Amino acid sequence: MGGYSTLGQFVVNEVAELPLPAREIANLSTQYPVICFNGPMGAGKTTLIKEVCKLLDVTDGVSSPTYSLVNEYATQSGKPVYHFDFYRINSLDEAVDMGATEYFDSGNVCLIEWPEKVDTLLPFSVLLVNIDIQDNNRIIILSTPTNENR
Repeated sequence: MGGYSTLGQFVVNEVAELPLPAREIANLSTQYPVICFNGPMGAGKTTLIKEVCKLLDVTDGVSSPTYSLVNEYATQSGKPVYHFDFYRINSLDEAVDMGATEYFDSGNVCLIEWPEKVDTLLPFSVLLVNIDIQDNNRIIILSTPTNENR
């Protein structure tokens, strides 16, 4: 039976409060470059990712890669940031064929929406960003799997 280590929790009730959890995610991206965003449709995954990308010095416009599956963004330092949206993926093979594991193993920041669709391809050491909607607030919990998860 596996568990998770919580690294932080944030209650956000307006978009202006997103820089605080985004800053923590950006800071943790050096240790956990593969970052999985979980939450229901409309929870604000893409909005939070846009804020994280600002803090990672992404110079490109950030938008959801719903149909392309992956967007590559340039940063001021020249390191790419990859943004995945696996909502419309039809099979695990589709992710393998597009080179998902190579992206995940690249050491570059990978921001993943709907990671449960490719969970068997993910490396063990990931940052989990769970977004839960309670009343009009977003509860954002940052965690990592503990060793007994695998």
